[in-house]
Amino acid sequence: MANVRSRIATVLVQWLLAAWLPGWPAAGLELASERKTPTVVVGGGESEAVRLAAADLIKDIHKITGRAPRLSAACSAPCVIIETRRDGRWEQFRVQSEGDELRITGSDDLGTIYGVYAFAEQYLRVDPFYFWAGREPARRKRLAWDSVAIESKPPTFRYRGWFINDEDLLTEWKEGGGKRFIDYPFYHQVTAAEVHERIFEAMLRLRYNLVIPASFTDIENPPEERMVQQATRRGLWITMHHVEPMGVSGFAFANFYKARGRQVPFSFFRFPQAFEEIWKHYANRWARYPNVVWQLGLRGIADRPVWVSDPEAPKTDEARGKLISSAMEKQWSIVRAVDPRPNPPATTTLWMEGAALNRQGFLKFPEGVGIIFSDNSPGWIWQSDFYETPRQPGRNYGVYYHHGLWGSGPHLVQAAAPWKTRAMLSAAVERGYTWYAMLNVANVREFVLGLDASARMLTDFASFDSDRWFRRWRQERFGAAAEEARRAYESFFASYVLDPKTGTPALLDGLALHQGERIAQALLKGQPASAPLDLIRRQLEALNLSIRLAEMARVKMSGAGREFFETNLLAQQRILRGILRWTEALALCTAAKDRAEVARHLQAAREGIAEIRAGQALCTRGLWKDWYRGDRKMNINRAEQMTAQLAEQYAK
Repeated sequence: MANVRSRIATVLVQWLLAAWLPGWPAAGLELASERKTPTVVVGGGESEAVRLAAADLIKDIHKITGRAPRLSAACSAPCVIIETRRDGRWEQFRVQSEGDELRITGSDDLGTIYGVYAFAEQYLRVDPFYFWAGREPARRKRLAWDSVAIESKPPTFRYRGWFINDEDLLTEWKEGGGKRFIDYPFYHQVTAAEVHERIFEAMLRLRYNLVIPASFTDIENPPEERMVQQATRRGLWITMHHVEPMGVSGFAFANFYKARGRQVPFSFFRFPQAFEEIWKHYANRWARYPNVVWQLGLRGIADRPVWVSDPEAPKTDEARGKLISSAMEKQWSIVRAVDPRPNPPATTTLWMEGAALNRQGFLKFPEGVGIIFSDNSPGWIWQSDFYETPRQPGRNYGVYYHHGLWGSGPHLVQAAAPWKTRAMLSAAVERGYTWYAMLNVANVREFVLGLDASARMLTDFASFDSDRWFRRWRQERFGAAAEEARRAYESFFASYVLDPKTGTPALLDGLALHQGERIAQALLKGQPASAPLDLIRRQLEALNLSIRLAEMARVKMSGAGREFFETNLLAQQRILRGILRWTEALALCTAAKDRAEVARHLQAAREGIAEIRAGQALCTRGLWKDWYRGDRKMNINRAEQMTAQLAEQYAK
């Protein structure tokens, strides 16, 4: 009865305030004000992942109001009640205000977590990428609404993941991640734990649920296992890349047998027992963690076909298909032995030779294993097996899609427009290939626009409209300059020229840089070289237009919106233009008539490098100071050094 009287009193106070204070809601939920700080109630039976999401909600409210809610075992109005009912539905949630209470209810842990973050985004106006985009929520003295209501739909794609790949910038941006032991030019340091926390938080705020936490993850190395621990602690599903089936890459294989004093060549064809031994060992290690999606397959060292690292492997496609199929069959029997779940989720990703062998009908997949088709990146076109593979009843299907990719790119400069991604995913939805979607996200920060849009598509594809989403996205970030921003972004995405033979982008950042490096190496050796100057100049012309449009938009912006625009678009435009100018100048050196002309072109090449550095400078302000310290993939330092060597050589 006392509780009823309290509620009646609250309603009367709200009515009186509404009568005397314009703009005050007559009824509903006042969650926070200068006089009120909410409590947050999380039941004792909730998981650590749900509690971490609740802690993020408390931080959000504190950022906005300056007052930190108190975590409590009981409601002290106003309050937020966070609860999981476990009713068997997949990742569903409901957010509903009831008087001075806000109730967030999920059907499972992730459903509850997504409900927390949906409220944070839609009502507190917290950008899911607030950290990566430098867009903290606006301060408000009061949080009040007539009512709060959010009801989720079942997600279009069941598993929606990120592959943190080619992560050279992430690994060396912050120290303290721990060492890796890998015979490879990259990834000698693990991405710092604090950075992974920001990655996993952003994923959950956007309703992604699955992660490959790094390239060539070796769970035997404690700093790398920590990544898996962090992901599962936050409630995410974990899986492996197709170059590390069963969690075993070629590098992990070498380390495993080296630690045991044995030298075993990386050849399943010759040493199947050694592979069975290590697969069993790693399967038992991974099976300690909840929510594993297994990856099956057989690839060579450093993401190459298995026969590249094993010259004695079969020579015909049919025999190679049988070899890979037999490996998957053995792997699946190991998984079924160590994983107690009745139907453990598992995939095989058809990348490169996998797609070719599948198209020819040379691969046999174990029953219960999902088939994952990949795009032909660079180019964002599904490979032909996507369309030609006969669908098997009861089989799960999904897709693997690149926002980023090394070495062709995109890497430092985004290229896949949201409307292009929608067209690609539409083909998957039409065919029912919606069990799984893995996005290659590189170093994350460069691709926040595309990853935000992709999250909405993967969660609710039927409701996603590219134009409507993009209009809202730019309006929220750029306000009065939203229309100018639209023209700049659309012009930029349209600036990539297509290869006349393949119909795919010819000069992504990696492709353009490789062209320049090839020419520089030829010039240093005194050898002839050529470059597609006509394509370079066409792309430069289009890119120059998009930069002019971006500059026109920038002058109408201020504050965090302007800084994000500079980082997310203008910096990337300048990096790409610098690479193109550098490559063009080196190509012109090959046709120069005398040393004076070479000197002029080398000066233009240095100006191209300077423009790259100017673009990078926009991205290295404040906490991002060391963002490019780990640039070993694009390796602009190497391009700069080659230019200096050429200048010295031609000065003699």
